[in-house]
Amino acid sequence: MFKIKGYKVRKASLFLASALISASSFAQNAPIKLMVGFPAGGGTDAIARVIGEQLSKNLGNPVIIENRAGAGGQIAAQALKTAPADGSVLFLSHDHTISILPLINKKAGYDPQTDFVPVAGFASFANGIALSGDLKETTLDQFIQSVRSAQQGKAAIGVPAPQSVPEFLVKVLAARYKLDLIAVPYKGSAPMIADMLGKQIPAGVASVPDFIEFQKAGKLRMVAVMGTQRQAALPDTPTFAELGIKGFEDLPFYGIFAPKGTPKATLERYSDALKKVLEIPDVQQRLVGLGLTVDYMPSQTLSERERTYSKNWARIIAESDLAPK
Repeated sequence: MFKIKGYKVRKASLFLASALISASSFAQNAPIKLMVGFPAGGGTDAIARVIGEQLSKNLGNPVIIENRAGAGGQIAAQALKTAPADGSVLFLSHDHTISILPLINKKAGYDPQTDFVPVAGFASFANGIALSGDLKETTLDQFIQSVRSAQQGKAAIGVPAPQSVPEFLVKVLAARYKLDLIAVPYKGSAPMIADMLGKQIPAGVASVPDFIEFQKAGKLRMVAVMGTQRQAALPDTPTFAELGIKGFEDLPFYGIFAPKGTPKATLERYSDALKKVLEIPDVQQRLVGLGLTVDYMPSQTLSERERTYSKNWARIIAESDLAPK
């Protein structure tokens, strides 16, 4: 009887060891899919490629960027919800998909609090308004005055996704200046910027990372940004607060998320790797150049920031006419 029990114990031990070897094999060799909810060529995609390249070197796993564009990141978020919780699939996202969409879309198809787990955050950033480089106006006030006088108070302003912070910002500007500003939603910043460059729309609202390369090339001109202080990449661009437009001081964030149930050890391994990646001077320089403020946040810190951000925006939405009908 003792031998039989011992045999069973040894057999169970071998099974457990096999499972651990399998898990270790994934951690060392298998590819990791890093999903992005926006098209290739946009700011989020560029950020993911900087992060993914260095994570691959640090972890020893190939990191493959997969663009699941559409619905403001909603399609990628829904894919993460049903992905294997083994560390093979991650989601790089900013506040819109994680914090805003679930507040304004009851059919988002996911709940970040119950379906996802934060791996780590790595940056904050600012949204802002940019004008086509072909316009003679060089400030927000000049643009507003031009819309009021030359365009009878009407103008179309692009936003990278419907029911997003950029769309809310357009509505706030319309109410403040008593203008008929129409937020035109796109499927990401790349097609919106293409229309700005093609003179189809005079202005757009998106993140600094979306606009920064075109700003540097003189093709677009950012005239105002969110936050309490000017962005390092845009020292000459004032904040909305400086211009007397309140309510956009709280900066959004970027983070990496995994499906709920992903092993804690795997999450910690990825978080530690991301922390090391962010300490590389070249990575810091490239991310700052893309308009980010590098800010590593371990899982718990990112979770707390997301909850606070969602709470603030729930109040903003409830106290305005921006709530979904």
